[in-house]
Amino acid sequence: MLSNIAILLTGLILLVKGSDLFVSSASSIAKKLGVSDFIIGLTLVAIGTSIPELASSLAASLSQSSGIVIGNVVGSNIANIALIVGCAAIISVVKTESDMLRRDGYIMLFASTLFLLFAFDLRLSRFEALIFMLLYVAYVFFLFEDKSKYDGKFYFAEFISYFVKFKYVESMNQRIKDGINGYNSVKGMNENNAGENSEHKSKKELTVIYKDLLILAVSGVAVVFGAKYFVAQAIFFAELFQVPDTLIGVTMVAVGTSLPELMVTIAAARKGYGNIAIGNVIGSNITNIFLVLGVSALVFPLEVTGLSIMFTVPFMIMISVVLLWFINTHWEIRRIEGIALIVLYVVFLILLLTSGMAL
Repeated sequence: MLSNIAILLTGLILLVKGSDLFVSSASSIAKKLGVSDFIIGLTLVAIGTSIPELASSLAASLSQSSGIVIGNVVGSNIANIALIVGCAAIISVVKTESDMLRRDGYIMLFASTLFLLFAFDLRLSRFEALIFMLLYVAYVFFLFEDKSKYDGKFYFAEFISYFVKFKYVESMNQRIKDGINGYNSVKGMNENNAGENSEHKSKKELTVIYKDLLILAVSGVAVVFGAKYFVAQAIFFAELFQVPDTLIGVTMVAVGTSLPELMVTIAAARKGYGNIAIGNVIGSNITNIFLVLGVSALVFPLEVTGLSIMFTVPFMIMISVVLLWFINTHWEIRRIEGIALIVLYVVFLILLLTSGMAL
């Protein structure tokens, strides 16, 4: 038992720390190669905070443990709102912005509701997974659209139109062209400004890139093995204590993969930057449903349990509505609202353990 706990914790540490190093080293390499900030944001920063969930869910999907995949995503989303935002608001009053509600907030609520609709047949198919992934691509490109085009308009309706009319394909082509042109411009300027020390600088930059590549490779291996062993031990404990793997996914796996965000949020709140956490939480929740579930269900269609349909997913939708309501009250989340979120999370865990163990 002790060795299993040790492997579980080691896997979690490798997963979390490896994800952090993977994103930072990949971002560093991309910048040194002249890749545009947009491409970096699209491919790395956008999914950086969800890499632990993505890696662990993929590992669970490959093991055909649907309950852990779905439990991980739903549990992480609930923990992101109730636990992380709650802690941030208790430490310091969190200021909010209208965009959090009008654009990202409604898209998060839409993602959660769409997931529930897809799950009613107790299965998430590859076709539904593909829809999720296309929605994620559309969402990311929609974030980079000029806000002035949507002044006075309902952001969510514009997003749906943007997705249905495949406008993100045009945006994708244009952004990629801009990224390539930007790279060529930077390259040309560097060649024109090259001086006597250019050869020395080039060797120095290559050395730094090789170092980043080594860190990238090692951290990538750490993420893969960390996810593999963390999920394997989570499945072991689910079987040992004869509890549904969905329950293990919602609690142990979800809280474990949400720990980095919790630590960052607490640190940010102490410095008065708690509002950043709200944007990250909403973006992470959208990514978890559209990207993490999409990729996982594309690998193997996911089976959905009655516990998810009747309790955990509806609770995720309910807590999302509560967050949007709190955002809209005085455009800030106060300490009393943060306490309410924590209380809701404790109630959720009690009801979850009661209903889960009864199955």
